[in-house]
Amino acid sequence: MKIQQSFVFIKNAIVILIMDYQVLISCDKETGWVVVEVPNLPGCISQGKTKREALENTVDAIQGYLVSLANHPKDQEISRL
Repeated sequence: MKIQQSFVFIKNAIVILIMDYQVLISCDKETGWVVVEVPNLPGCISQGKTKREALENTVDAIQGYLVSLANHPKDQEISRL
């Protein structure tokens, strides 16, 4: 798993890089689960009971998103950081 070592904190969330994509990490206050969103991949969201689990799930989600995009091209551009 490729994760950048630097962190940026914004409004109860952390921003890091996974696979060259910026992700936003936050905690769901109701469930306590860690939620990870990939802003540059619309609808690409993952979660886990721990930060590690959530990040691992996010790698899978990004890979699945990119495979799906390759198989079903859309008219949208995906931007990397």
